Amino acid sequence: MGVTKQYLRVAPGPIFGIVASQKSNIVCFPGIRAQSFRCAVGACENVYIWDLTLKEKVLTLPGEKHEVTAIARSPKTNFMAVGYADGSIKLFDLETCQSDVTFQGHKSAITCLAYDASGLRLVSGSKDTDVILWDVVSESGVFRLKGHKKEITQVTFLNQKDVIVTSSKDTYIKFWDLGTQHCFYTVVGHRSEVYGFLLLRNETRLVSGSADSELRVWDIHYLEDEVETATEELPAKRRKLETDKDISDVNLGESDDEKDEEEKAADEAMRILTCKKVGSVMRQGRDRLVTLCTDPDQRLLLCHGTDKHLEVFQLPSSDDLNKLKAKRIKKLRKKHLDSGQDVDTASVQLKLEDEIKFMERFKFSAKLWSLHCCLDSAKQLRFCALLSDNKIETGLLTLDKQKCTLGPVICLSQAGHRTDVRTLSFSSDNTTILSASSEEVKLWNRDSLQCVQTFACDYALCSMFVSGDRHALIGTKSGKIQLFDLNQGLLLQSFEGHSGAVWSVAPMPDKRGFISGGADHDVKFWNYELSTDKNRETKQKVLTLEHTRTLKMDEDVLCVKFTPDHRLLAVSLLDNTVKVFFVDTLKFFLSLYGHKLPVTCMDISSDSSLIVTGSADRNIKIWGLDFGDCHKSIFAHDESVTCIEFVPKTHLFFSGGKDRKIKQWDADNFENIITLEGHHGEVRTLSVSPTGGTVVSAAHDKSLRLWEKTEEPLVLEEEKEVEREKEEMESLLKEGEEIVPGETSEEVKMAGKKNIETVKGTERIMEALEIYESEVEKLKLSKSSQGASYTPHPMMAAYKSATPTDFVLETLRKIRASELSGALLSLPFSYVTQLLPVLDACLSHRRETELVSKCLNFLLKIHHGEITSNHVHLPVIEKLKDHSTTAVEHHRDITAFNMAGLTFLRKLVEENNSVVMFADATSKRKKKKRAMLAVK
Repeated sequence: MGVTKQYLRVAPGPIFGIVASQKSNIVCFPGIRAQSFRCAVGACENVYIWDLTLKEKVLTLPGEKHEVTAIARSPKTNFMAVGYADGSIKLFDLETCQSDVTFQGHKSAITCLAYDASGLRLVSGSKDTDVILWDVVSESGVFRLKGHKKEITQVTFLNQKDVIVTSSKDTYIKFWDLGTQHCFYTVVGHRSEVYGFLLLRNETRLVSGSADSELRVWDIHYLEDEVETATEELPAKRRKLETDKDISDVNLGESDDEKDEEEKAADEAMRILTCKKVGSVMRQGRDRLVTLCTDPDQRLLLCHGTDKHLEVFQLPSSDDLNKLKAKRIKKLRKKHLDSGQDVDTASVQLKLEDEIKFMERFKFSAKLWSLHCCLDSAKQLRFCALLSDNKIETGLLTLDKQKCTLGPVICLSQAGHRTDVRTLSFSSDNTTILSASSEEVKLWNRDSLQCVQTFACDYALCSMFVSGDRHALIGTKSGKIQLFDLNQGLLLQSFEGHSGAVWSVAPMPDKRGFISGGADHDVKFWNYELSTDKNRETKQKVLTLEHTRTLKMDEDVLCVKFTPDHRLLAVSLLDNTVKVFFVDTLKFFLSLYGHKLPVTCMDISSDSSLIVTGSADRNIKIWGLDFGDCHKSIFAHDESVTCIEFVPKTHLFFSGGKDRKIKQWDADNFENIITLEGHHGEVRTLSVSPTGGTVVSAAHDKSLRLWEKTEEPLVLEEEKEVEREKEEMESLLKEGEEIVPGETSEEVKMAGKKNIETVKGTERIMEALEIYESEVEKLKLSKSSQGASYTPHPMMAAYKSATPTDFVLETLRKIRASELSGALLSLPFSYVTQLLPVLDACLSHRRETELVSKCLNFLLKIHHGEITSNHVHLPVIEKLKDHSTTAVEHHRDITAFNMAGLTFLRKLVEENNSVVMFADATSKRKKKKRAMLAVK
């Protein structure tokens, strides 16, 4: 039996180089300090909270592996809801930056989130077309609303009524009554996808935006109380018609028209409101709407499309509109004064342009992705814009009588690149990381991950540190080779290295120079030289480059590499081959062919014995440099291989591809050691540190990630077993949506969904019930046979449970409230019949009344038909009825007694001290906070 080879695990490290992702919205809010202003943005799987005044990151809300797609902040509490690409939602406490609540209900990415005015309920919309209402207090889903046919674009609560408003790409805006769980009204006036809407003027006006440049305005009319009273009778009548449908058809002889009229009347009576289009306001932008928002005082309306422009509209108050109307009436009377005609004041009506006035259009440095505005800690109106180039801009908005001005704009951009990073390099001392993109080069401190130097460059394709780490070379798309002084942050010289793009540079093993390969079919050799700088008075020696010789090729050169022993030179060409030459004579030695597409990356091991090549054909080939034979061809990635590099002094290497994965391989036994998943875009490049303990990678998601070697051993067999279990669990979850007994409505469904945690919860309940049955039998035997000792199950000891009933109750308690319904739903009926007596025992002893009642009500609702059809279960149901009533009444009496005691104590304190308790808190809650806009 061979010796199992062990490796050390490579674990994900910190993320840096990203300001904000373009998959999520931005949320701004006042900071704790005076004059401070903060914003929350998605940054891959995390949420960053930036202090825009200090231009620094103050908080990080950690995610797991899925990208952030939506953010919402609670209006009353210090919580933030974060939606992810897998459909999950987490609630974070901003004080601890931890999440104890996770909602699992959607099947695809969350697109929008919204809290109600109290912050106790949360509504979410997703790409799966569903809308789900969540109870934040009970940490569980309430119900799922189905009705839209395409992706949900926005959701919000209607505070005057218990109503949710939703918009979708199916061109509809729907109003949902949360009491009846029914869509009672649909706005159908849009011709294309609805991307957002706003509620204005005390929720009596609706402004919506779609794929055109038109903002449609709707008047919301709330129906009178007598109409609402009529709805109480008509639904019952409709139910009677539906129940007795066949009887009415035969006996009553009603026509189809009469039935349709009655059903139509019932639907109209169930309406809470109606919407009527009053007009449209045109935006100057021609593209689709992206964001539509207003300030807290609703004085300004801000919107933008997919371009660089922000449009601002003024929303005059009711008093201003009344003054404008009175002014027009006065002008009309003055006009008709000489003629003696009567003035019809009813004919003087305000136009829609008077209510929504275009004011200004501001241009930003890049395309706008998301926008939000609020009051800062100084009660000034600020906006916060998330731009498409990994940048955040914020500024003051000041409203004059006829003009809106934009104050000084603060730009947060230093922490990342504007475009994708195309090349990475480690310094020889492992303390500095160089990253370069199409517009700039950045130097990062390895320990603090802070950007320490930034300087402009041309479109960078490759890079390397010069010996001594005081200079760096950048190969550009234009063919130039740029030499930078890193200490001074200056561009020393720019050399016309190639007539085409410089695709690769590689240092010589003796560190006296480097080689470059370009699209002009040339491989050029360069030496470092010191020359006198003629532009300086001190005649200081500066580093320069000297071109020594050129190797002509027949195709574009994509990659070049030296062997560490300085004997061979490998050149990757556009004809899918790799040519190997002797360095001293430049004579041809080997041709490595076998790839079906060009080799995009390659590297040579430290002992100069192996070369690995990665290609756009998704394969990695391992070659021997002695005879040029292919040791192994590996189908490595699901997309093109973009980067590859050996770990120094080993035969281990890392590869990255457009499939967003980084993989570690062993070139000796051709095994995939570990797959590192974390990037949310195609991996562009990676670099291994000189010590081999750290890997840095860059991807299309604008992020730079560190991967660090740990001391934890990794065994391949165990990793493969974990992968198999993961695949089995994923296949189990893909079996389809569970059918809920008794659920007949196509419009309302259960909020939760089957996931790994609910499956584990079901298994834990089943295991607990099996242990319960065995422990009960053991207790009976120990009581019947005197002197026999009873030894509880080890799991009971671990849960610190004295009795089997306590053990089952503790198992239920350890399941999260958001996953309890899903776990009970998957529980087989045979286990349900075992669980009911246990719940009855808990209620009889008044243990965890709320939790037990919740489980009991859910199980009886789901399995109502099976339980009531079998007389065996009736005695248990009778006991549950009595015990649950007694337990709930006892719970209610305790609550009422405590409330009465607290009320008595409050009155006693008020009488003795002549004060009114909670007066300040009550007045603050009732007082509306309004923006202090400077009006000149």
